This record gives sequence, C-alpha cells and structure tokens, in this order.
Amino acid sequence: MTAKRHLARLGLLGVALVLGSSGVLRAQAAPAAETKPNPETKPAAEGTPVLLDHVIGIINGDVLLESDVQEEVRYAALQPYASAAGDDSRMAAAERLVNRTLILQQMNDPQQRLKVPEPSQQEVLQRVDELKKQIPACVRYHCGTAEGWHNFLAANGFTEQQVEARWRERLRILKFIEARFRAGIRVPHSEIETYYEKHLLPQFEKEKVTPPPLNTIESRIEEILLQEKVNVLLQDWLKSLRDQGDVLVLDPSYGIRNPSGQDDPGGVA
Repeated sequence: MTAKRHLARLGLLGVALVLGSSGVLRAQAAPAAETKPNPETKPAAEGTPVLLDHVIGIINGDVLLESDVQEEVRYAALQPYASAAGDDSRMAAAERLVNRTLILQQMNDPQQRLKVPEPSQQEVLQRVDELKKQIPACVRYHCGTAEGWHNFLAANGFTEQQVEARWRERLRILKFIEARFRAGIRVPHSEIETYYEKHLLPQFEKEKVTPPPLNTIESRIEEILLQEKVNVLLQDWLKSLRDQGDVLVLDPSYGIRNPSGQDDPGGVA
C-alpha cells in the first residue's frame, strides 16, 4: 500500500490527522455517537492524541510511513533468492521503498519520454506461477494447487489480489529499467550455474525439499543476475535523482545509507 493510499485509508476512520515536528501522525478522537455510559469503563480524556502511524521520511513530497516499511518487510516472504543478507530488515526495506518511490516518480512524470507498455494479465499470472515453484517453503504448502497457494499466502498475510498487484507494479518497473539500462548487458551461463549452486540449492537443502531443476528456473536466475549488473548503473542514476530532488529522512533510527542499495530494483523478488 502506498503512503498516499495509506493516508487516505486513515482518513476514512473519522479522525483528524496532525503531523507534528517529531514526524508522528496523531489523531484527535472523532466525536462518538451517543451511547449509554459504561460505569466499568473510564472514558478517554477529551482531545488525547492517539498514535496512528510514524512518518519516517518524505520523498519529493511522497510520505513514507512506518507501516509501509512493515508491509515491505512482510513481502520478504516472496523474496526467495535475495542475494544480500538481512534483506528482510527494516533498513533494507526502507531502502527498497526509497528506490521504488524515486523510480515510480520518474516513470509517472508526464515529461518522461521513455514509455513502457503495461504488463498484460497473462504476463503477471505467468510470473506468479513461476514464483510458486521458486519459494522453498511453498513445497510444504503444495503451492502448485489453488488451495495450497491460497494457504501459503494466507499464512503470510497476503491475498492473491495483493500479490498480483505487487507483481504488476514490479514488472512495470523492470520493463522501465530494462529499457533504460539493460541494453548490451549479458549474463554468461557459468554465472547462472554458480548462483544456482551457491545461493539456491542451500535454501532448498535447509527446507529439506528437492530443488527445481536448473533449466526450469534459469530465466529467473538470469533476471536476478541482470538486475545486479543493472544496479551498478542504477546506483548512479538514483543518486542523481536524490541530488536533484528532496529526500528527507525524519527517523534517524533507519539511517538509510544508500537508497540505491543492492536490492532488487523492483522492490520485490
């Protein structure tokens, strides 16, 4: 959920949002409907602020909330091949969010000349089907079946609609990055084999399940390695976007060091 949509959702709760200098969203309690008093319940003090969410940063006017970071951390369950340790940490999640926000702002800029086609529903479903074969924990849930996939998502707090929407956005970003940076980059087959043996096989061994054959996921591994190479070019571009714009981190506990990072530029696996 984007920060703007999150704020809109908070607005539906019938509260007045107040953003203080501390970067904390607070709400003044809305007038309650007339009810009979409960003698066992102590009424809340009138005007007492209620903590709703925490603003950790502002990216060219877009608000980044603590709840956005928490949601990003949850999506680490769908990142089976993350290459860097600690990708599910709050800091790494915040870095991915900064990355994605900066890229989406460029993509949605009406002056942006580089346009990419919207992913088709078939493309999205194809990638989701591939994902079911790539997550080690999916084997226990039998994600190849509709019921198994539903149970896996439910266990991790997702719906099928949320995952499809996430993958649609991810595909848009990857298409944009590919069009802008990927030309001329090649991944040797030897690098794909090395990644499969050193990064993928140990994860399946840990889950005590049989890994998928290399030829069934070779394209996915190639995509990951291409993204790593593209990140070298992407890093300088994102730095220039930060220098040109306004990225303000309000919560020093995040200490976002380098929003280009080494993570998947699409923000999800």
